[in-house]
Amino acid sequence: MQEHKRRSGHTNKPTPDSAKPARSAPKWNFEPIDKNSFIPIYFQIQTQLLEMIKLGRLHPGDPLPSEEELSRVYGVSRMTSRHALQSLKGQGFATRVVGQGTFVSQPKVEKDITHLCGFTAEMRALGMKPTSRVLEAKTIAATPEVASRLAVAVGSPIFSLRRLRLADGLPVAIEQIWLSQDRFPGIDNVDLAHLSLYQTLRERYDIRLSRADEILESRAAHRSEAKLLEMSPRVSLLVMSRTLWDSGGKPVETAHSLYRGDRYRAVLSIPATAVE
Repeated sequence: MQEHKRRSGHTNKPTPDSAKPARSAPKWNFEPIDKNSFIPIYFQIQTQLLEMIKLGRLHPGDPLPSEEELSRVYGVSRMTSRHALQSLKGQGFATRVVGQGTFVSQPKVEKDITHLCGFTAEMRALGMKPTSRVLEAKTIAATPEVASRLAVAVGSPIFSLRRLRLADGLPVAIEQIWLSQDRFPGIDNVDLAHLSLYQTLRERYDIRLSRADEILESRAAHRSEAKLLEMSPRVSLLVMSRTLWDSGGKPVETAHSLYRGDRYRAVLSIPATAVE
């Protein structure tokens, strides 16, 4: 009998820990929902999924449960499950990939367009680490369009700066800025890969900003832009054209920025004084 056990490998010796199959943590952490609550069922499901994301149980790129799985677990219709997933997508927390499913996406960076704030200060206020990569920095002759915006003569020396802006290491924008080099001598020697432009203008040139005129549009990304922003060419861009003015009413800079539509959204707060 003992010989038979040795040959077949059936012994009473304990199996080493390294040989035991690894027990993985549950993929999801579903909680019961209250179908009699005044809170919509889809919203209860969405809230649970969002909590998993915010607590770090689900990370960007992780798959979310399918409509079928949500319907089975919660005992709801596929329409309700679809509504929950679409709501997450609408808030920027999920992305639908045709033929593959729905995945956790990087939350969108929100820009309050009613408040004048530089990228560096804006990202820090959101608890994110801002960084920049200088793509191009050179002196050019002012084109008629740039000259008009900066109130300088056509052909005047202009400092042209193009940067890739990143939040927590993720590219969110391509920014092109033009400034008068006559007004800001030495600006071309500033390390604007690591320093804030607006802080430099304030501390080095004693510029006090007063307002910005901005135009917002959307368009598809060109191939080169999509490559820089590490995004699909099918993703739309939020395009912002801006002229910045100082407290004396003189234009300081003109800029053209491209923001990833899947990682950035503009937020506008409008007073109700004109509503009747």
